[in-house]
Amino acid sequence: MGTIGKFEDLLVWQKARDLCREIFQIASSGSFSRDFKLKDQILASSGSIMDNIAEGFGRGGNGEFIHFLGIAAGSTAEVKSQLYRAIDRGHIDERKLRELILTVDDISNMLGSLIRYLKQSKLKGQKFKTDSK
Repeated sequence: MGTIGKFEDLLVWQKARDLCREIFQIASSGSFSRDFKLKDQILASSGSIMDNIAEGFGRGGNGEFIHFLGIAAGSTAEVKSQLYRAIDRGHIDERKLRELILTVDDISNMLGSLIRYLKQSKLKGQKFKTDSK
């Protein structure tokens, strides 16, 4: 894995952003838009995925990054649960549920892979780098 200079370059963050955008679109229309509590919860948890990836990256150390990636992974499970509530309440159909669950599972798997990589890495993060000039 090459060096990533900013969180926006992380594919997992890009996918989380796309998911967040799609969740916003479906939660802002039809009956979903009037289920205020569920709408607020799913918007918050989907945003939490991308935000925790960014925050962890910004901390500059692998230990903190891993911690925030774990929080992001927890938020993927939360979004998934909320999607089941959305279908149970008739806000989305089975096709949309399957599509979104695949996306959430993909993000969750990517987070797990990144966590495993960081745990095995000998580099401890940007804030621990020293200039050897």
